[in-house]
Amino acid sequence: MNETLLFHPRVSVEQVEEQDQLSPKFDAHGLITCVTTAAQSGELLMVGYMNQEALRLSIETGEAHYWSRSRQALWHKGATSGLVQHIVEMRIDDDQDAVWLRVQVAGSGASCHVGYRSCFYRAVTAGTGHLVFREDGKTFDPRAVYGDAPNPTQL
Repeated sequence: MNETLLFHPRVSVEQVEEQDQLSPKFDAHGLITCVTTAAQSGELLMVGYMNQEALRLSIETGEAHYWSRSRQALWHKGATSGLVQHIVEMRIDDDQDAVWLRVQVAGSGASCHVGYRSCFYRAVTAGTGHLVFREDGKTFDPRAVYGDAPNPTQL
């Protein structure tokens, strides 16, 4: 599907906020923030970014696609690991500059490349900034799943 047919131009506040036309607002880098939660539990799994192509593919395929800022590449979540995120529901916020995906994750249900279920597996302790693990352990072994693929985390 052509992106220009899927995404409507932003012509008025009323059109963006009150009508049924998808008119996403991408930032200066061509990205829109995407919050992803588990469909059943509501658990926050990850926050990522989509460009126009990733948003279009997510809509067309029913599987989450993102733009990897660290790799500067389109990223079909689960294409390497098998932990595909099947979209149960996609929402867009009031001014259409953020997307919320509710997903079911294939396999172990994990979404974090480090091996945890959620990318938010640590809490920050108030007053000290100390990190406390909130998940009992990893859901999968990243080395077994990704082999020698480069880690996307950049210093």
